[in-house]
Amino acid sequence: MINNKLPKIWYGGDYNPEQWDAQTWQEDDRMFKLAGIDVATINVFSWAMIQPDEESYDFSFLDETMDRLYNNGTYICLATGTAAHPAWMAKRYPDVRRVDVQGRKRKFGGRHNSCPNSPTYRKYATKLAGKLAERYKDHPGLLIWHVSNEYGGYCYCENCEAAFRVWLKQRYGSIKELNKAWNTAFWGHTFYDWDEVVAPNDLSEEWAGGRTNFQGISLDYRRFMSYSLLDVYKLEYDEIKKHTPDIPVTTNLMGTYQELDYFEWAKHLDVVSWDNYPSLDTPVSYTAMTHDLMRGVKHGQPFMLMEQTPSQQNWQAYNSLKRPGVMRLWSYQAVAHGADTVMFFQLRRSIGACEKYHGAVIEHVGHEHTRVFRECAELGQELVTLSDSILDARGNAKVGIIFDWENRWATELSSGPTIALNYVSEVHKYYDALFQQNIESDMVGLEADFSQYKVIIAPVMYMVKQGFAIKVEEFVAAGGTFITTFFSGIVNENDLVTTGGYPGELRSLLGIWAEEIDALFPEHKNAIVMNKTWGALKDSYECGLLCDIIHSEGAEILAEYGDDFYQGSPVLTVNNFGKGKAYYVATSPEPAFLQGLLANVCEEQNIKPLVHAPTGLESTQRVKNGESFLFLLNHNANDVQVEIGEETRVDLLTGQAYSGQVTVTGRGVMILKGAAQ
Repeated sequence: MINNKLPKIWYGGDYNPEQWDAQTWQEDDRMFKLAGIDVATINVFSWAMIQPDEESYDFSFLDETMDRLYNNGTYICLATGTAAHPAWMAKRYPDVRRVDVQGRKRKFGGRHNSCPNSPTYRKYATKLAGKLAERYKDHPGLLIWHVSNEYGGYCYCENCEAAFRVWLKQRYGSIKELNKAWNTAFWGHTFYDWDEVVAPNDLSEEWAGGRTNFQGISLDYRRFMSYSLLDVYKLEYDEIKKHTPDIPVTTNLMGTYQELDYFEWAKHLDVVSWDNYPSLDTPVSYTAMTHDLMRGVKHGQPFMLMEQTPSQQNWQAYNSLKRPGVMRLWSYQAVAHGADTVMFFQLRRSIGACEKYHGAVIEHVGHEHTRVFRECAELGQELVTLSDSILDARGNAKVGIIFDWENRWATELSSGPTIALNYVSEVHKYYDALFQQNIESDMVGLEADFSQYKVIIAPVMYMVKQGFAIKVEEFVAAGGTFITTFFSGIVNENDLVTTGGYPGELRSLLGIWAEEIDALFPEHKNAIVMNKTWGALKDSYECGLLCDIIHSEGAEILAEYGDDFYQGSPVLTVNNFGKGKAYYVATSPEPAFLQGLLANVCEEQNIKPLVHAPTGLESTQRVKNGESFLFLLNHNANDVQVEIGEETRVDLLTGQAYSGQVTVTGRGVMILKGAAQ
């Protein structure tokens, strides 16, 4: 469990009592009980209130709030408040203010506005975290620490530039190795001294939102910025742990957020927490994939759903209401994929500034007679009945899909072959193909234990880091199935091309080499033509985006291109390697092809769907102590029929027993307990 003081799925969210008066606090206490709220995240943006100047600290309001909440039955997720520095700090210490990608020094305002390499910010943020931990270390209501909030945003100031040079010295050791790694002989960029290196922004190497002249420099700056922000987090983490070594510490991540390497961050979080904000039109499978990614960054450990909206968001182009039942459905989707909490932003809706129209458990009307509050209260009661039954339950997938932030950065910085290539979208296509067939998959990093899987999928594995090819070869030789795609095996971790033919270090495993890569315009398509009937695959499919023109070096050719000058050349191959197989998909296919391909591969490895159900019915399972918990989530507005097999299972939400065919109501949820397989 995250913390055994509260052995149930935590239910609550962000609470900002500093925006309200004492009479409203009394109403909050009453309505929290009505809704079943048992955890409040507080102090997220309270630095300015607590510290009015360099030396003064005033914890009286926080003392009162902590005691009031706990005495009312609400535990505390206590934030350090360092997500936005005070105005006095920005005025007196300009080094805390960031410089943006265009080279402009920010003034005070917004949030995520602190330079991670500012000595001033580091000093005062660490000091505040220590004072909070020392003061509240024995408070009975303290469940977990929440450091800062939604880290992100890069800085290009002189402090960051100087720190970047130090980081580079540690990474490369010498200017000679740096020049080699960055291929600085190109365009006469050779460096002779460390202080000649500058930050790659719009004043130097980059332009137009991330395009760059030198991929190696820009790639390293992304690594460095992720490291810098993580280092600031770790300063607060270490200070907190001096006083509360047994209380977990987290900070809220943001799913597929581009700027930070969450696999590296997760090593320093006691529990992963994240904020889930899909739009009404976000594919259900994309949200599921992101939940699995947040579970995957911590090697399958359950995570905290730290934020979601009870209904409306405020920052998207079209801020639709969550339809009746959807908040409950999406909350259970998070639990199904590994969440041990259900929490919201926000508990009471603000009356001013940019989040006043962001949904809340308590709306502006201020009473409990609203649709949203009723739905929240009903869910709160259900979570009480679940108690600790599924806490700490884990997944049991046999398919792993690789997601790697550094590979993503390198792909996005690659300077071709097409502006339309989106790493996250290509990964999602493979996840979705399994999702639509109710076949479980995990999102995994390069450090994952591949041996626990039967199939590993690595879409667009453009960057092959040291040791990865050997690891995959060992996995396949032992009987595993590996699948990778076009634009894979191109460069090493410094974004230098591996010469000798694509896919570089993966070439012998895959039994192919790629001669050219054709980039298709959006309106242009090619075809995948199967050479023979194979299971779930039909004769031909549409493909586009990129087409690798490949040659077999021992791999069996399963399908060929159907058009253009490379008509008849391989587009889908499989290579026997040891006891296993390695597949290469040389283009971006339509969804039906991927569903058929992955159905066949899973059949070869005896990986079965959890259930057979209509489109829109999501299934996944968690396993604990020899029991499995099968989640059936109906994202359709209408009822659907699902075949669950002959074993009798009990629905944890109703207590009813089922076998054979069951009906899941429109936007309904079932959690069926049975024996683990």
